[in-house]
Order: sequence, then C-alpha cells, then structure tokens
Amino acid sequence: MTTSADSRNTLHWIAAGLGSGWLPKAPGTWGSLAAILPGWLLLQYAGIIGLLVASLLLLVIGCVVCARVLPRLADKDPGWIVIDEWVGLWLCMAMISPLLLSQSLMLLLSFVAFRLFDIAKPWPVSLVENLGPAWWSIMADDVVAGIMGGALIWGGAWLLGAGL
Repeated sequence: MTTSADSRNTLHWIAAGLGSGWLPKAPGTWGSLAAILPGWLLLQYAGIIGLLVASLLLLVIGCVVCARVLPRLADKDPGWIVIDEWVGLWLCMAMISPLLLSQSLMLLLSFVAFRLFDIAKPWPVSLVENLGPAWWSIMADDVVAGIMGGALIWGGAWLLGAGL
C-alpha cells in the first residue's frame, strides 16, 4: 500500500524527468540530455509514429503530474520540473528524423535546436509560456520550442539542399 508521501515522491520524480531535473545547475539542459537515450531507443524500436505517440502520452502524463505537484509548491514553474523538456526534445527528434542525417547528427541538432528555442523563448514560445494554468503552460512552451526547433532544422536542410 502506498502512502500519500510515496505518491508525492513518485510524482516529483516523474516531474523531474526521472530525477534528471535535480542535477546541479541548468536542470533543463540535464533533463534534455537525459531524454536523448530514451527518445533514440523509441525511435529505433517504435519508429517516428511510436516516438510521436510517446511524446503525446508523455505530454498528458506531464500535464497530470504538474497539476498534482504544483499546488504544493510556491514556485509555479520550478526549474527542476523537466518532463516538459523530454516532450519538446522528442517532438523535435521525431520531426527531423525523416531527414537523411546520421543518427548522431540528428540527436545533436535536435538537442541544440530545441534548447535554443527553449532558452531564448522567442514568440510564440513566450506567448504559450503564459497561456492557461501553470500545469499547461509549463508543458506547452516546450512543445512549441520542439516544433520550432524541428522547423528550423528542416528550413536549414532545405536551404542547404540536404535531406529529402
């Protein structure tokens, strides 16, 4: 039988990207780095559709977890919550995986492009970051950052005549 404290610890652990958000300094970067291997494995064994489905499932899980964790916190967007980074990075990876890139280059470009938009928060990321309840906005801005990162890489590939 689990106690309320056990449930709370489990929810915090999930919100922290399986604990990656608790690493010192730059939790979003640590969370994104921690998401690379599971995302790559999903892509290898379940394909693009599998990674997209996993991203959407993790988005739902992230919203539910954040909705449960945030009321107990003073900060409505604590840095250690990095489940959103997992979703955004996985979306970016799924978007650019059809390009004819080496796996290493795809992972590196996904990481850099996603982090660029997640950190800089240009419009519309900055707009979405403040829309709706905190449990939604925490997740939504990273979804938009992941999509924008993927679009940036597609645009770069098109300009360079690379890819499909």
